[in-house]
Amino acid sequence: MDILALNCGSSSVKYQLFDWKRKEVIAKGMVERVTIGDSYIIHEVPGRETYREEYECPDHKTAVHLIVKTLSGKEHGVVTDMNQISAVGHRVVHGGEKFTCSVRIDDDVLAAIKEVQHLAPLHNPPNISGIEAAQAVLPNVPHIAIFDTAFHQTMPEYAYTYPVPHEWYTQHGVRRYGFHGTSHLYVAKRAAVLLGKKPEQCNIITMHIGNGVSHCAIKNGVSVDTSMGLTPLEGAVMGTRCGDIDPAIPAFIMEREGLTPKDIDNILNKKSGIFGITGEFTDRRDVIEAAEAGNTRCQLALDIESYRLKKYIGCYNAALGRLDAVVFTAGVGEMAWLIREKTLDNLEHMGITLDREKNRNTMTRKRETMISTPDSPIKVFVIPTDEELVFTEDVVAILEGTYTDHMNFSYSFAHDSFQRS
Repeated sequence: MDILALNCGSSSVKYQLFDWKRKEVIAKGMVERVTIGDSYIIHEVPGRETYREEYECPDHKTAVHLIVKTLSGKEHGVVTDMNQISAVGHRVVHGGEKFTCSVRIDDDVLAAIKEVQHLAPLHNPPNISGIEAAQAVLPNVPHIAIFDTAFHQTMPEYAYTYPVPHEWYTQHGVRRYGFHGTSHLYVAKRAAVLLGKKPEQCNIITMHIGNGVSHCAIKNGVSVDTSMGLTPLEGAVMGTRCGDIDPAIPAFIMEREGLTPKDIDNILNKKSGIFGITGEFTDRRDVIEAAEAGNTRCQLALDIESYRLKKYIGCYNAALGRLDAVVFTAGVGEMAWLIREKTLDNLEHMGITLDREKNRNTMTRKRETMISTPDSPIKVFVIPTDEELVFTEDVVAILEGTYTDHMNFSYSFAHDSFQRS
């Protein structure tokens, strides 16, 4: 069976078509600039040249139509009949407290996703648009929702409750939810394999570092704390998001600058973080290059980011009590050896000893690597994430009636025999 995974953002739709029988990616790509004009599709098929087509997509339905047309087209397609697609898996950023695992989408599930969209106004509306668009284009196949927040629903009450009036939680759902759940799930399961232990025997800190950044404290195989909160704005320094700041700052700047709540929300989400510090960059490659050329604001951005990462390792180590491993993943975590080195510098007292040469030689999106020394009591791994594989396995298991939840379900990648494609 072929499984289509869709990840709908506000102005993009990522996709991947996976052949479950052969366990390989058939095609993947992205439609960029959806709803904002000058949109186009980038379509990648193993063994072929990357295909790009300019195609105006004023809405997500048109973008999904374009994906279907490209997948089934004579010249660049990979399927002769869209009936070959057995199901569609949809990334949904926020499931609130309603969803603790992946579920098949029906009218009630879609209504419940819409009920919590106010908790993720930048993410859930395009997710919903993508679901409705795909249902219209592919009405005869099952659609499955995979939630970013589901993995973190094991957090204890004292970890997810904010010290604000309790009515904010009971009436408005204000609490820590966490995100990047499928990424944290995947790399935590892989780290357990590399440690030679069962997931429930492992205490791990997973560090998903890309444009968006989140960390997770995993105790006995489940999430007990995570850095993102009610929204993806809380936590680490990110590409354009501020992360943890004094909560009085927004009100102070709103009064001083005459800004509206919408203005300040836009600034904290889209004009802060690495971009706010440097004034021009979000891509860490650009930041590192400029810092090496003497740009002091870029050097400051690197120092701030690595310092904040170090602090999260320290506080989550304290929360876990015993730590087996730290895992770096996602684009920056997998590729930026300098940020990893600065983050792990002088942590020997905690039991982390970095193999600097191995770390500097580890810049890959494919290979899993231990970058700590063999005698380091706490191991450090670079593990490329594979959120789409989590999507696919959840979808197939739900179709076959074997799915339970991430704690009890036996993922292929949680076994020694797993080989990354």
